[in-house]
Amino acid sequence: MKQQRYDVVIVGGGAAGLSGALTLARARRSVLVIDAGEPRNAPASHVHNYLGRESTPPGELLAIGRGEAAGYGAEIVEGRVASAERLSGDGDGEQGFRVVTEDGRSVEARRLLVTTGLVDELPPVPGLAERWGREVLHCPYCHGHEVADRPIGVLATGPLAVHQALMWRQWSEDVTLFLHTGSEPSEEEYEQLAARGVAVVDGEVAGLEVADDRFTGVRLASGRVVAREALVVQARFTARSAVLESLGLKAVAQEMGGVVIGSYVPADPTGATEVPGVWAAGNVTRLTEQVIGAAAAGLMAGGAINGDLIAEDTRDAVAARRRG
Repeated sequence: MKQQRYDVVIVGGGAAGLSGALTLARARRSVLVIDAGEPRNAPASHVHNYLGRESTPPGELLAIGRGEAAGYGAEIVEGRVASAERLSGDGDGEQGFRVVTEDGRSVEARRLLVTTGLVDELPPVPGLAERWGREVLHCPYCHGHEVADRPIGVLATGPLAVHQALMWRQWSEDVTLFLHTGSEPSEEEYEQLAARGVAVVDGEVAGLEVADDRFTGVRLASGRVVAREALVVQARFTARSAVLESLGLKAVAQEMGGVVIGSYVPADPTGATEVPGVWAAGNVTRLTEQVIGAAAAGLMAGGAINGDLIAEDTRDAVAARRRG
C-alpha cells in the first residue's frame, strides 16, 4: 500500500477484480487490489470457454492479469480484508471508505469494488473434497468436454439431480444417477432417464474409490462399487459476503427451479449495490458466472465506477470554480 488513499480499492484479485483493476488503471485512476490468494478455481487444471485464453491454467491466467493491471499502474498486494466502513463526510458530499485488513493495515478509498467470489460447499461424502475440480465436477460447460465419452456418475442430493443427469448425457452415453439422499424421481423423470439411457442406482453413497491417485468408482453403503471416471455433484454456492455485510449489505438466497442453490449479494447490471460508492462483480453477486463472465462484469463495474468518479470530479471542479 504505497499511499493512504486511492480512487478505488478492489477487494479480491480474481478475474473480476483484475479486470476491474485493468479498466480503472487504464482510466488513470489510482487502484489498489487486495487479494487473499484463494481463487475458487485453483483445483481446476484449466480455464475453459474463455475466448482467446481457452485451456489456460487458472494460475497462469491470474499471473497474466496481474501483470497487465500492474503495467498500467494498479497496485496488487496480498492480504485478507476484515471489514470496510464508510468514512464520515467532510462537508462537501464526497464519498469515502476505510478498508481494514486482518493484520491491522488500513487504507482509504473513494470507491470500493468487491469481487470476493463464493465458496463451493460440497455434500458430506468422504473423498469428494480431495477430488474436487479433478474428477468431482459440477459444471458441464466447464468440464464436460474433458470427460466426454467416459463413465460419468451424478450424485443426487436434491431435486435438480435429474436435470443434471440429462445435461451431462450430452457429453457421454454412459451416465449413472446415484439417488443417494436425493428425492425419488417422478414417473415422468424416470421415463426421461430411461429414454436417454441414464442408469439409476438406489442406495446412499458411502465414499469414492481411488487408485493411483485417480478416481475409479463410487462405493455404496451396501459395499457395491460402481466403476466411474467422473462424478457430478451439486455444490451449494455461498457468497463470500463478509466485507459487503460489514457495509450493511446482506446476502440473499438464490433459487433455480424453485430450489435454493446458494446465496449472493444483489447488484444492478453495472455491479452497483444499494450502498452508494460500493460495487460488486463476479461470483459474489452472480453465482453461476464463469470466468469470462466474471471478467466482463469487472470491466462493466470498472467503467461504471470511473463514470461515477468523473461526475464527482466535475461537481468538485464546478464548486471550486464558483468559489474562486
